[in-house]
Amino acid sequence: MSNGSSVDRRTVIKTTGAAGIFGLAGCLGDGGNGNGNGNGNGGTRGEADGDNEVRFILNPAEADVDISEQYQPMFDYLESETDATIEPVETASYAATIQEIRRGGGEVADTSPSAAVAAQDQADVIGIRVAFGAAQYFSLITTTPDDNGVDSLPELEGQEVAMGSTLSVSGTLAPMVMLKNAGLDVGTAPDGDANDFTARYSDHSTARDQLIENPSIAAATTGAFSTAPHVPQEQFDEMSQDFVDISAEYESAGSATDEAELKLLAVSDPLPRAPLMSRADWEADIRSDVEEAILNADEEDLSHGEDYDGEELWFTGVNEGSHEDFEPIADILDELGLEFEDLE
Repeated sequence: MSNGSSVDRRTVIKTTGAAGIFGLAGCLGDGGNGNGNGNGNGGTRGEADGDNEVRFILNPAEADVDISEQYQPMFDYLESETDATIEPVETASYAATIQEIRRGGGEVADTSPSAAVAAQDQADVIGIRVAFGAAQYFSLITTTPDDNGVDSLPELEGQEVAMGSTLSVSGTLAPMVMLKNAGLDVGTAPDGDANDFTARYSDHSTARDQLIENPSIAAATTGAFSTAPHVPQEQFDEMSQDFVDISAEYESAGSATDEAELKLLAVSDPLPRAPLMSRADWEADIRSDVEEAILNADEEDLSHGEDYDGEELWFTGVNEGSHEDFEPIADILDELGLEFEDLE
């Protein structure tokens, strides 16, 4: 995707500004869920209490998800399969997640595809999360089906676009490349402003709801999990065979059109799903047991009981993976002129 030139590439994350811009894929921007144990963007934690305590860093993908409850089956499974005691650590953004890893505040982390690129010196990829057999997912750009004058991406010029958090892969980064390839001037976004449209950053569910509820929003860019249920299935049949063949969201496409129907403008190329990562310098004996158990988990291990009425985990297993699997994300960052080499 890149021409290989680094002359005009911009380093967008510095130590002083990381929390403000480092909102990665499928996550909230700063100001999201910072509850849990009060370990969001501030405070420090010492080393784990004993080699068998494993602090599992979490960041919610959407505003309306209680991620500790969502992950409870994973925690129960790991404690039953190993001698580990799991302690969830909720953060308010993936900036905080990476910061926790870097300073030794956690051993395992729920991270985004971008984190596999940005934090490759601080964390190792355990594996790629799989949703119902699919290790890849998609970004969608949608609009409303009414006569708003938007039938293609170039017609978003001069419009307001609701997007995910600033560095969300499926909510912002991949869509920025799609808009750029359609001929729109994305300027210095997401680090700065786009020239041909106005980006409104939030999270996947908020971007979707803004498109549905706010007439001033012409389009939304989200992960397919957020908007595919609102798009009639035949639109995917016409636009993307990859989505039909690969996406775990294809079967549910169109299932929520009675609530609100959306129109498909674009589908991204397949993207590697988010990894689970371990702190690179985690040296406890239990590390190999925990990582092996994570890779051996199946859908039943990760499911709640029938009496649970909250949000289920979005993945059904974890495939072995490495940093190399996330080279498509590095290409997207390069295409947009974003670097993370100055994260230190």
